[in-house]
Amino acid sequence: MSTKVETKTRELCEAILEHLETGGIKRRIDTFLADPAARGAYESLMNQGQALQEKQHGGQTLAPAEVSAFEKDRDALLKNPVAAGFLDAQEEMHALQHLIQKNVGKTVELGRVPVAADLEEGSCGHGCGCHDH
Repeated sequence: MSTKVETKTRELCEAILEHLETGGIKRRIDTFLADPAARGAYESLMNQGQALQEKQHGGQTLAPAEVSAFEKDRDALLKNPVAAGFLDAQEEMHALQHLIQKNVGKTVELGRVPVAADLEEGSCGHGCGCHDH
């Protein structure tokens, strides 16, 4: 890899770290990680959701009580400010990663730095991961 690309990549990584700090993303994640109750509720909900999804993909019908219990636990998690802050931080990190991937992908695809109109088009290229959304 060229030295210029390595240098610019390092500068991008430094800018990302700065954004994580100044945007409060890192603080919200660290606060969540330091809160065992919020982490436990989150992990429990994720396990519960995965079990329901596996059951549904296996062709089984979900009982209304199962869905209701999941929704109740989800609502309780979203009311927890530490967990909600973590979920927001995750979403912001995903958006940042998507923005970077989209810009780099379009640059390679177009052979030039993309302009705003290039980025407004629905897809950012094959393999970016956005096609599932």
